[in-house]
Amino acid sequence: KTAARCVKILENSPSIHTLDITGGAPELNDNFRYLVRLARAIRPDLKIIDRCNLTVLQEPGQEDLVSFLAEQRVSIVASLPCYSAENVDKQRGSGVFERSIAGLLALNEAGYGMPETGLELDLVYNPLGAFLPPPQEALELKYKEELEENFGILFNNLFTMTNMPVKRFADFLYRRKELKDYMDLLVRNFNPDTAESLMCLNTINVDYNGSMFDCDFNQQLGIGIGSSELHADGKNVFDIVSLDDLKSDSIQNDNHCFGCTAGMGSS
Repeated sequence: KTAARCVKILENSPSIHTLDITGGAPELNDNFRYLVRLARAIRPDLKIIDRCNLTVLQEPGQEDLVSFLAEQRVSIVASLPCYSAENVDKQRGSGVFERSIAGLLALNEAGYGMPETGLELDLVYNPLGAFLPPPQEALELKYKEELEENFGILFNNLFTMTNMPVKRFADFLYRRKELKDYMDLLVRNFNPDTAESLMCLNTINVDYNGSMFDCDFNQQLGIGIGSSELHADGKNVFDIVSLDDLKSDSIQNDNHCFGCTAGMGSS
C-alpha cells in the first residue's frame, strides 16, 4: 500500500524529477521491482536511483537483478568506502570488497559506467573514522585510477559523504569518548556555502510504513515532517495528495545537521 501510494503522489506531483530508493539492500524488498516498474510506466522521463550495496547482486534469487536494472534504466549509486580490500573489509566485514568488485564488474558488463550508454554508475566514499572526507575531485581521480588499473572497472562519479553523528556511528564515538570531539570538528568546519544544496531542501524521505521525513538522517532519528506536540509521529503519505501539501511545513533540524554542512558539504 505504501509503494502504491508513493507512485500516486508521484503522479500527482509533476515537479518530482527523481525517485531515489534506498535501504540496507532495497532490492530485497518485495515491492522494489513493483515500485520501479510502475514509476517508470507512469513517468518515462523520471530518474530512478537504486542505492545499491553491490553485494546484493550475488544474493540467491537476484541473478537477474542487473539485467532488470538496466532494462528499467535505473541509475546506480553504490557505496565503496575505499579502493583497497583491507579498508573495505575492515569497515564492512570480511569478503565484502571481493563481492563488491564482482558486483561492479557485472554492472560494467551490462553497460553501467560506460561512455554513451546512459547507464549511470556512481560510487560513494565515507571516512573510516571521526574525520572529514578529503576533497571529492582529487579522490575521484584516485578511485578511477586504482579501480581501472587493478580491475578494469569504470564508473561515472564519486561522491564523498561525511559520517553523520547518529545511531551506530554516534554510539561508536560515545563508547570511545570521541563524540564531543567529533561534534566540535563538525561545528568548527561549518560552511554556510553548503546550505544552498542541502538534501532537505528538495527531498522527501518515506519509510516503509509511509511516514515522511526531511532527510535520511531525520528518518533514522524519527524526526518526522510536521511532528509536534499535537502530532508526535509527523505526517504520512496517506495524509497528502501531492507534495504541494507539504509546502507549509518547516524543515526539522538538530545538531546532526552539522554533518551535512561541514567542510565541502555532504548532501
